[in-house]
Amino acid sequence: MILSDTVSLTAIRHGFRSAISQAVDTFGATAPNPSVGCALLDADGRILTVGVHPRVGQPHAEAMALAQARAAGVLDQARVALVTLEPCNHTGRTPPCSEALRNSPVREVWIGAADPNPQAAGGAERLREMPDGKRVVMLADRPDMTDLARDCRALLAPFASRVVRHCPWISVKQALDEHGSMVPPPGQKTFTSPASLTLAHRLRRATDAVITGIGTVLSDRPRFTVRHVADHEGRSPRLLVVCDRHGRLPADWVAEMTEAGFEILTSSDLLSVPAMLAERGVNWAMIEAGPALLASVAEAGLWDDWLTIHKTAGADRIDLKSRDESPLRLLRENACSLES
Repeated sequence: MILSDTVSLTAIRHGFRSAISQAVDTFGATAPNPSVGCALLDADGRILTVGVHPRVGQPHAEAMALAQARAAGVLDQARVALVTLEPCNHTGRTPPCSEALRNSPVREVWIGAADPNPQAAGGAERLREMPDGKRVVMLADRPDMTDLARDCRALLAPFASRVVRHCPWISVKQALDEHGSMVPPPGQKTFTSPASLTLAHRLRRATDAVITGIGTVLSDRPRFTVRHVADHEGRSPRLLVVCDRHGRLPADWVAEMTEAGFEILTSSDLLSVPAMLAERGVNWAMIEAGPALLASVAEAGLWDDWLTIHKTAGADRIDLKSRDESPLRLLRENACSLES
């Protein structure tokens, strides 16, 4: 009943890469849920389908993959499931994915990362339970899969940050010209290359909230909209927090941003922003602001990864500092269809 290691590790790796790649494309659409991917393989290691969790309230990745396989008439061929996150073991908006897999032809389940949410954990043990138990493999227990385990942790990082630390994963995006200045030339909004602009807008697309300062709003009247890549269709309003101690936020700018699809919040205390966003279900927030606010962010250590785009005579140089496995690193490396 339970498979031995008949599916090659090459097929396992390829399947996980596909699941991770497609899940990365859902960053910014699933909060407060995580971005998750699930690949189903047949007994020869061929990918039958890849499912992702598209948005809150919709089926989870495992259920999507099983439904897609059923619709394609190949569900009976499914033998191995590769899931970036431990299948949930509770009934919330959707039924437990552990039960869906137990009731499927799948005999072997590989799990990229354990679920950090105590309410949903336990799926691996449920899958192992007899009778009809499945063979379960955790990537963390496989030294030959360390790179994939890191990628699954990076994929999970925004959700895990909110659930475990009660604050979103916070990314800082900063662009500097050849002289170390953040100020664009007169008449320009930016000085970075098209490739750097695309990366910056990938980050906007992937995050659930933007944090900025009142100085940036007053001097630049920024839009913070997603351009250069397609935004998620039908997504709920993206949160926009303006750090404003003296109530100087222009009402007309607030109206414009609301019309553009943002929910505007203000805060007089930078340090209170992460908890405020976590309470609203934000998994990943980005900071786009001027030197003053960024200096405060750096002094308070209020960041998880820091992306710096350096304008050079040739291609821009991009530096990424991170305190842990970075979802932004995964976003940069991903080869999915963010531009389409």
